[in-house]
Amino acid sequence: MADNPAVRKIEINPITRIEGHGKITVNLDEKGEVHSAQFHVTQFRGFEVFTKGRDFREMPVITPRICGICPVSHHLASAKACDMILGVEVTPTAHKLRELMHMGQFVQSHALSFFHLSSPDLLFGFDADPAIRNVAGLVAKFPDLAVKGVLLRKFGQELIKTLGGKKVHPWHSIPGGVNRSLRVEERDAFLAQIPAMKETVREALALIKGYLAEHGEEAKKFATMETAYLGLVNGGFLELFDGDIRLKGPRGRVIDEFADWEYLDHIGEHVEAFSYLKFPYYLPLGFPNGSYRVGPLGRVNVCDDIDTPEASAELAAFRSLVPGGIVHYTMYTHYARLIETMYGLERMEELLQDPDISGSDLRITSNDLQPEGIGVIEAPRGTLIHNYWVDEKGAMTQANLIVATGHNNYAMNRGVEMVARDFIKGGEVTEGIMNRMEHVIRCYDPCLSCSTHAVGKMPLALELMGADGTLLRKILR
Repeated sequence: MADNPAVRKIEINPITRIEGHGKITVNLDEKGEVHSAQFHVTQFRGFEVFTKGRDFREMPVITPRICGICPVSHHLASAKACDMILGVEVTPTAHKLRELMHMGQFVQSHALSFFHLSSPDLLFGFDADPAIRNVAGLVAKFPDLAVKGVLLRKFGQELIKTLGGKKVHPWHSIPGGVNRSLRVEERDAFLAQIPAMKETVREALALIKGYLAEHGEEAKKFATMETAYLGLVNGGFLELFDGDIRLKGPRGRVIDEFADWEYLDHIGEHVEAFSYLKFPYYLPLGFPNGSYRVGPLGRVNVCDDIDTPEASAELAAFRSLVPGGIVHYTMYTHYARLIETMYGLERMEELLQDPDISGSDLRITSNDLQPEGIGVIEAPRGTLIHNYWVDEKGAMTQANLIVATGHNNYAMNRGVEMVARDFIKGGEVTEGIMNRMEHVIRCYDPCLSCSTHAVGKMPLALELMGADGTLLRKILR
């Protein structure tokens, strides 16, 4: 990640089929070989700054506006932080309704990532004509698969809308609970659709397993690196909503496990000048040695097992691919994502069959405010942390957000450079090679709108370049 005196720069701007704005730069030396490559997040969001002074009770409504893809994740993490400020534990019905919406978020987000954003590369090939290697091409050549992907995503979105009033930026969780129950007829309607949704996920699992088997060594080599992994667990089982944070090493040893509210004692954030996205890392090991990965691949590597039957069976098959059960293959993130989608449907079914889900005890209130609140959940892209500080009247004095995409920043940068070095030889750069570098980013399904925030002042950098590409002057403000 150091500065590089390259003689030629290749830029991919923007990266396509991801959420938000980012670019990739590859610097070549005089022989046309890769000197370095970097993934830049070029947009900036200042939610940590402009929420200061707001009443903390507004945060579950404000923070979902960070993003239109994962507003539910911010909504729920924010509500959990507000519960801690109130000093209350929500009722069983409120807790299960929140988790139910969370499962809807996982299903719709993972469906979007796999069917719409990533599958065109897998089904048409990285070197296919970009005119067909997209969602429109998918609909034209694989209409049944495309429709099933749309319906799976719609199913998750409709659950979110039913509870929160809207598919995007819902309002359901409030400090101390939720503002709406689930009617029996609504519960039954969703239960009736789950078998068909599971069948869609089974077909997608067969597709990805077939692809990974067919492409063998190429898939295993693609941007693969041995890293640590981080995610929530509950008694060792996969947990997406409410658990302890576990860090597992690349050989499968549990390095650390701690309560979510202790995160500041264990996680730090490194800054690089080329990106507005920070680099979280495990404090005792420092940066970059303490870097890790999160998200679907991170979670299935961190947990001991999954406590729903089909997802557990798929996890066992997934782990049987390698000795020791820790899968480092970046391309296999798509497989892990679909395992989680099956878990989301199975857990949704369990929640809908729970008598508490139709209860009416929805909220607990308190006037005894605590000075700090922390809410941690697993967003589809990885571990999401909301940390708020308030004054005695409940006005926000400080906020800290560590967003899922940030945890994977170091791995995305390394992966892009690995693929660039593997495929760029003698300065020859094809569209297919550039698409492979973009696909590294798509594997992590980043949400760039969510991921940037500020500490201190926002810098402005002006670079004056000579005709030969040399840097003549750099001005910082």
